[in-house]
Amino acid sequence: MNHKIAPSLLSADFMNLQQDVEMVNASEADWLHLDIMDGVFVPNISFGFPVLNALKNVTTKPMDVHLMIVEPQKFISEVAASGAYLMNVHYEACPHLHRTVTAIKDAGMKAGVTLNPHTPVAVLEDIIYEVDMVLLMSVNPGFGAQKFIEHSVEKTAKLKQMITEKGLPALIEVDGGVNQDTAQRLLAAGADVLVAGNYVFKSADPPATIRKLKSL
Repeated sequence: MNHKIAPSLLSADFMNLQQDVEMVNASEADWLHLDIMDGVFVPNISFGFPVLNALKNVTTKPMDVHLMIVEPQKFISEVAASGAYLMNVHYEACPHLHRTVTAIKDAGMKAGVTLNPHTPVAVLEDIIYEVDMVLLMSVNPGFGAQKFIEHSVEKTAKLKQMITEKGLPALIEVDGGVNQDTAQRLLAAGADVLVAGNYVFKSADPPATIRKLKSL
C-alpha cells in the first residue's frame, strides 16, 4: 500500500466538477491528476489555467499537473501560481529538457518528465538524475477510456531497473487503461503512482474503487 493513486479529473463530470473533486478529497486518493491539452501536441483540448486556479481553492489533494502541450516551459509560472505540487512535461515537447526541469524546480514544484508510448526509456539516461518522477503513458495521450498498451508493463520494469541501478529516488507514474488487473501488473513491475480516470469516475462507487486500487 506504499503506492499512490491519482484520479484523473479528465474523466470527471464537468457539470459537477466540485462534487467530484470533493469526492476525491474524501477518498483514499493521494493526488489529483490534471491533464492540460492544447489540441496541438495532442488531438484534443481539455481545460486550462482558469480551471486549475479554481481547483486550488477546492482540492485538498496535491495537484499533479500533466501538460500535454507544445512549449510547456512557457507556462511554468502559471502552473506554480495554481499551487501545483508537481508539473509533468513531455520529453517529446522539450528540446531543452534539462533547462525546463531546472526551471520547474526553481519555481518550487516537483518535476516530472512524461514519455509517449513509442518513446523508449533509454532517452532518460541523463535526465533521470534530475527528475522527481517519470510518467509513462500506457495509452496514446489525448483521450480517456483507451485500451491499455500491454508493452507498458515491460517498459515500467525497464525504467525501474534503470532507477534502481543508479540508486535514484525518482518515482514511476503510469497513466492510461489502469484498472484492477493492469494496476496489479504495473505495481509488480515497479510503478509507484497509478493514474486512473474512467475506471474511477465511471464506476458505481468511485471511493470504493479508489480504495481497491490503493489496497493492492
